[in-house]
Amino acid sequence: MYTGRVTGTVVATVKEENVRGIPFLTVKLIENGKEAGTIVAADATRQAGPGDFVYLIGSKEAAKMFRKDLTPVDAAIVGFIDTYNEVL
Repeated sequence: MYTGRVTGTVVATVKEENVRGIPFLTVKLIENGKEAGTIVAADATRQAGPGDFVYLIGSKEAAKMFRKDLTPVDAAIVGFIDTYNEVL
């Protein structure tokens, strides 16, 4: 499981059939209280937006969040963090 902050959205004019309708967001990862690299994650909540603190899952588990066969995602936003107590 990862934590991060949503920084923006990704627009794709052509998508694989199993990811149509799923928003993709850029997320700045947070590791040990410091901002780390940026990844693109599929939004399983369909409610996240820029500035939200979220938690994500990766790998095969991320693909299973969408309950479709062979959903090609490596990371999925699965929930929100209400408060984050560290200064970034």
